[in-house]
Amino acid sequence: MATTPTRCLVNGRPGDTLSVRDRGLAYGDGLFETIRVSRGCATLLHLHLSRLARGAAVLRLALDLSQIQAELEVAAAELGSGLLKLVVTRGEAGRGYAMPEPACPTRILHSSPLPGYPVANAQQGISLYSCATRLGNQPLLAGIKHLNRLEQVLARSEWQGSEHAEGLVCDLQGDPVECTMSNLFLRLDGQWLTPALDQCGVRGVMRDYLMEQFAATGELVIERRVSSNELLASDEVFCCNSVFGVWPVIRLGDRQWPVGPHTRHAVTLAEQVLI
Repeated sequence: MATTPTRCLVNGRPGDTLSVRDRGLAYGDGLFETIRVSRGCATLLHLHLSRLARGAAVLRLALDLSQIQAELEVAAAELGSGLLKLVVTRGEAGRGYAMPEPACPTRILHSSPLPGYPVANAQQGISLYSCATRLGNQPLLAGIKHLNRLEQVLARSEWQGSEHAEGLVCDLQGDPVECTMSNLFLRLDGQWLTPALDQCGVRGVMRDYLMEQFAATGELVIERRVSSNELLASDEVFCCNSVFGVWPVIRLGDRQWPVGPHTRHAVTLAEQVLI
């Protein structure tokens, strides 16, 4: 299946311009999803739509999810292989924070090729950079993928070059929460742990998928606050998202880990659904 050129739809029509009064630009008043497309299908679409629905409920943003799903499915079939980025905003409004009534949401759907991540990241593992940028606590927005991503932007700006493929981001207390664009899992005392995302962080689609897959085989993942000492004492570590799948973590500062069998299994689970 041929890959179509990069293109953008705004409210279902070809275009690449927005009103200067759009609240997504003015306030980050909206949500987004980045979806991998394989063989003409939007992978893990049900989980992306579920997260979008959760975010819309939090922001009190009225979305036609059936329309969005239909547009994503058509775009995926046309794209064949690549990425779809969906951005929804509350739409245009006048000055001020007050939500417009009624609001007319803006839908932006952008397609692009897959990023060229090295194959070795999944096979041999990656090094994490320890970011100084901290995530502020905001339980109301924790977990959803809203448009206010300046913390991640600042964290990602802390390193350059290819020595580190991802960066570890902690909360204000210095406890690990996630990575700049992915979620974190660690193997400790014979079980998987993943940091709780009830105060900050993004609840990733691949995170949800892997937790479902582990649970189906009787292995529950424990969600709770994880300390830096526990991370360093763990036996295996990996990060994951719905674009690249699973990357084993083999180094953080002076600490090194093997790519263990449990992480290899997670890599396989991700590959099965993304490729």
